[in-house]
Amino acid sequence: MDMFESQANEAMAESRPLAERMRPRSLDDFIGQEEAVGQGTLLRTAIDQDRIFSIILWGPPGCGKTTLARIIARETRSHFIHFSAVLAGVKEIRGVIAEARDQVKLNRKRTVLFVDEIHRFNKSQQDAFLHHVESGLLTLIGATTENPSFEIIAPLLSRCRVIILKQLVEEELRSVLDLALQDEERGLGGHKLTLADDAAEHLILMSDGDGRNALNNLEMASFLAMARKAPVGKEPRRIELPDIEQAVQQRALRYDKSGEEHYNLISALHKSMRGSDPDAALYWLARMLMAGEDPLYIARRVVRFASEDIGNADPYALQLTMAAMEAFRFIGPPEGELALAQAVVYLSTAPKSNSIYRAYGQVQKTIGKSGTLPVPMHIRNAPTGLMKALGYGRDYKYAHEYDGAYVAQQHLPEQLQDQKFYLPTDRGYEKNIKQRLDHWRRQIKKTTPSKK
Repeated sequence: MDMFESQANEAMAESRPLAERMRPRSLDDFIGQEEAVGQGTLLRTAIDQDRIFSIILWGPPGCGKTTLARIIARETRSHFIHFSAVLAGVKEIRGVIAEARDQVKLNRKRTVLFVDEIHRFNKSQQDAFLHHVESGLLTLIGATTENPSFEIIAPLLSRCRVIILKQLVEEELRSVLDLALQDEERGLGGHKLTLADDAAEHLILMSDGDGRNALNNLEMASFLAMARKAPVGKEPRRIELPDIEQAVQQRALRYDKSGEEHYNLISALHKSMRGSDPDAALYWLARMLMAGEDPLYIARRVVRFASEDIGNADPYALQLTMAAMEAFRFIGPPEGELALAQAVVYLSTAPKSNSIYRAYGQVQKTIGKSGTLPVPMHIRNAPTGLMKALGYGRDYKYAHEYDGAYVAQQHLPEQLQDQKFYLPTDRGYEKNIKQRLDHWRRQIKKTTPSKK
């Protein structure tokens, strides 16, 4: 290598994005994914013993799939080929197979084939190296953001172990950022930068568990911080919140997921839906989602609202909210947020009733005062002859043997026979329930002896 090539390589290395420069070089440097590659896990043991097997790494962007594949290449004695499913086809696959055969013949080395975005391979492309994975010529490491059950053909999937990688959590992202700020060889340590706490919080929030995204945005923000006039003395330059906002192109919303604003916003959403105001409800929903609130927390509150504030006025409300929650789990953000928006609008415009909420609360109070009253004899279970002889189930009237599948009889303990807990409204479907209940309750009243 001459001087010009050396200088060119140095310039190329310096021009690489921060996320690329900061890739961990060993499993000891790898941050996160303890369940997948922590001490004692199957994959960690296989790497340490150089007995790697075919795997599919499934996880969201920026969780470490490519980094993990490169670590495997570095820590095993196999011939490693990096292959992009976006750029390659069957012709390139055949070239890889031929190269793998040469490695076995000439160097007695097995080949580890890393296929990035393997879900982009169609069936014929996956079929092209299926036999060679099965025979052991190739050890496959596939990386995908999509569910392998849907994107990988069954014969190939059955020959691979699926390793699930997760989004990096807040503490892990903070560790990634701190390491980049301190590393003088590959990171930003030479620039003596610090990161303000509110800037770090916003950067982590906007990164959405994506370590690569967090590092690249940190690098953009560092350019802005270094462009400012240096502070007096030896104080380090500080990356401030406006730097991060400009880097990620989104302002930080005032929000504290564990503080007062958290409860203020969820209260605003709940009360807007209760007040039948879909516009306000959508606004508060978007405020929380854009500020980084857990969408499933919102979904749980929406499901609760369906029973607490609508109940049987619209029985479909609970079904729709459960469907919205499942839809979000299936699709994920940001598209899945539309399912939550649909549920919020539906609940806002549905007829309201808190009869179930009030009735259940009253039942709890009554039980607290009266204790555990005995079950009336006629509605007790009587599975044995002795119990029948003792009067269990005696005089019970089987409703289906009567007109309309209804017969007037008491089901509450004797001390509570006149108690009415559920008082339906005249709103929505509950109006129909009220009419039926009023009719049945009048019949019970006629057949119940008056208390003296």
